[in-house]
Parts: sequence; structure tokens; C-alpha cells
Amino acid sequence: MKFLLAAALLGLVPALAQAQDLPPEIARSGTIKVAIVPNYPPMEFKDPATGELTGFDVDLGAALAKKLGVKIDWQETRFDQMMPALTTGRVDIILSGMSDLASRQEAATFVDYLRSGPQFFVRKARAAEFPEMKSLCGKAAGASRRTNFPKDIERWSEANCAGNPVKFVGTEGSADARTQLKQGRIDAAVQGSETLPYIMGLEPDAFAPVGDPIDTLYTGIAVPVKEVALQKALTAALDAIIADGTYKALLAKWQLSGNAVEKAAINQGR
Repeated sequence: MKFLLAAALLGLVPALAQAQDLPPEIARSGTIKVAIVPNYPPMEFKDPATGELTGFDVDLGAALAKKLGVKIDWQETRFDQMMPALTTGRVDIILSGMSDLASRQEAATFVDYLRSGPQFFVRKARAAEFPEMKSLCGKAAGASRRTNFPKDIERWSEANCAGNPVKFVGTEGSADARTQLKQGRIDAAVQGSETLPYIMGLEPDAFAPVGDPIDTLYTGIAVPVKEVALQKALTAALDAIIADGTYKALLAKWQLSGNAVEKAAINQGR
């Protein structure tokens, strides 16, 4: 009995120690306000049956909060409102499948927790037309105009399609790109490699990937640049769930094992 009590008390030490290192307002309230846009499965979305938030980021947030000894207050918003919400203090962090890009690092520091990359895919019925990635040259490829994918596609096209570039078509998001692909308005689409296996699992006869990701990206937790204590606490909590196996189990649950990072990193995005 004494052994079990001692073990339980020891188990509380990391969470309590990290909670004390959090910014004073968060430590007092015991809550972290987190921006999320639940339209990017399997990272974050609404469960069709219950309407509840679910996805890898939601589970990851819960695991990190447990390590930190706090609760999460999810703040649903639009993609274009996440960074303003962070910089004005309406939320403490962003945990919503956000790519760590150098262009965003003036406004936020990113605690990177997932490796990703833009990947081409086509309708499965047309997969034979694209035996290699260069088969995409001269074709119309769609991707969300709100992401860095347009630049990634242009860069890949310049390097591989001399004189016959990929024709980029901007879409309102990844779901719109898939819709246009199904309708035959584009020949291929691009979205993050972290979401493609999940989408293909939902519609096994709809899509087929073409080649490998065309770049390496990192997904990170966005934290205000000035909040160094919060950055350090989140980094320690992420390393802790990597060490105890929680992170690995969550990756497996959401078909993201191939996107794992070995440890937390800061501002790895380009």
C-alpha cells in the first residue's frame, strides 16, 4: 500500500512541476485556451454522430493538458482568424493542424509535433494515367489557396516539368479540391500526407496517391513569441508523452504513424 501511494505521489510530480512553470494567468485558471478549426480530418473534425470535437489534435491536446495539470478550453474559429486570435491574446495557443512556416514565425513560435508534406493524388479510376509523378506535368492540379501548397506545386513543377508546367487551380480547402477532382474539373489534387491515408480509408475506391510528398513540412503548436515559459512547458509535455508511449498510440489510432517526430522541436519550418 505504501509503495502504491508513493508511486501515485511521484506520478503527480511532473504535472505539478510543469503547471508551476506555466504563465501565471494559465496557472491560476488551470485552463489553456486553444484555437481550433474542426474541418481537417483526421487532425480535427466534428464526429458526425455526436457533433463532438475529435481527431488527433484533440486527443493530443488532452494528453498534453494531462501532463501539464490543466484543462483545455477549445475555441472554434475560422482559419484566417487563428493567428489574430493568438496575437491579441484571445487564445493562448493554436493546436489545429497548422504548418510551421518561416513566414509565420514572426508572430508565433512553433512547437513541432508532426512531420508532413504535400502529396499529389488522383481519382483511382484514372490512376493508370499517372504511373510516375512527371505524368502530372501539363495537368491541372488543385489545392487550398490558403496553404503553402500553391508555392510547393509551383516549385516542384519548375524543377520537373520544363516547358510543360502543372496548371495550378486554387480551391477553398482540401474538401473543395477533392470535390473538383471527383467532378473532373481538375486532374489531380494536393493535400497533406498526414490526411491522405484517412481520407482514402473513408472512400477506398475514390483516390490513389501519386509518388511521394514533394516537400517536408512540420505541423506545430503555435505559441506567442513572448510566452517562453509556455513554449518550454509544452515542449516538455510533448517529450514526456513521446517517452511514455502515449504519442505513439495516438499516431496509430489516427493512421499517422509514418508522420511521427522523434522529439519536440522548435521552428523547424522553412
